[in-house]
Amino acid sequence: MVMWDEQYLKYKFSDWHPMHPSRLELTYRLSGELEVLSAQNVSIHAPEIASDALVATVHDQAYIDQVRRVSEDPTLIAEDFGLGTEDDPVFAGMHNASARIVGGSVIAAQSIMDESTVRAVNFAGGMHHAARRKASGFCIYNDAAAAIQRMLDRGVQRVAYIDVDAHHGDGTESIFWDDPRVLTISIHESGLSLFPGTGFANDIGGKQAEGSAVNVALPAMTGDSGWMRAFHAIVPQLVHAFKPEIIVSQHGCDAHRDDDMTNLKLSVDAQRQAALDISQLADEVCEGRWLATGGGGYNVSAVVPRVWTHLTAIVAGKPVPLRTYVPETFRRYVLERYGRATPYLMGDDAQLWWRNWEVGYDPADPVDRTIIATRKEIFPLFGLDPWFD
Repeated sequence: MVMWDEQYLKYKFSDWHPMHPSRLELTYRLSGELEVLSAQNVSIHAPEIASDALVATVHDQAYIDQVRRVSEDPTLIAEDFGLGTEDDPVFAGMHNASARIVGGSVIAAQSIMDESTVRAVNFAGGMHHAARRKASGFCIYNDAAAAIQRMLDRGVQRVAYIDVDAHHGDGTESIFWDDPRVLTISIHESGLSLFPGTGFANDIGGKQAEGSAVNVALPAMTGDSGWMRAFHAIVPQLVHAFKPEIIVSQHGCDAHRDDDMTNLKLSVDAQRQAALDISQLADEVCEGRWLATGGGGYNVSAVVPRVWTHLTAIVAGKPVPLRTYVPETFRRYVLERYGRATPYLMGDDAQLWWRNWEVGYDPADPVDRTIIATRKEIFPLFGLDPWFD
């Protein structure tokens, strides 16, 4: 299931804001031109605007009221709620645009629970910085959190949330900080060098849910091999130990080396591999049940459409090979519409290789120090050995 409607493009702060809706339009267009959306097992569903009651399952009503207020009169601001800031300027229709993204992720979650689909993707979603009573980091309402809360409210006992955005998934983590039913794993650039400045190894969840929050704070300039080493040294082990019934993932692609908003150096190839690995985890642990969302990503023509087309294809069970050519019609459209050249291939021709943790710990390697810091904090809480499991 793919959640899509052109109404998603109304989530637009301004013509010059980094979170530009063109990245959604181009993802949908490229997915269509590569016939990902016409695969036999793919259905496209339009999202609905989530009700206030639904949004209020993860956000305070006072905050929702403020979003509605500035949405109706964009000359107003509410900086105490994070509205009207440089990151989150107000715009007409903000409430409906944000609530529609929530509706998309919740409909997808409900469809998985109803067994009308096993997997779903809402690449317009992934608004992981939005906290219970505050907007932050281009995010107004937290759609992934609302989807997870719907799962919990309908009887799901364990949900794993995996966030591979370059920025710490602080909003989603904070909403479920004290809930042991939700395991939030965020692998991101260290808060020492990147917004929001949070998400360190010793941030492990509330007193009633210690170990439910997992943070892998990678050093700036980490590339494919270091990132994949960290992922495989931590994420699969914890997901297998936690045994979730459903996986929800956030696939912000701003960790790409050509994204100016962060300091990580990943390729499209590595970001595609992360989606494949999460897909495999869903198959191994929760009978394939998986809801994938988008997130950050600010190279809107050359990176985001390729990464999220790969994601959509993987959710559909029809991965696009990295050596596939980007259709000439798509490349011409982007050049004529946005004045930007796009790559010829769906991959970056990267040498995707990483050292498995079993090779051993190198104390001189800052990535390895990050890995062991997280493993030492979290693994014993799951009965795992931080050095060997």
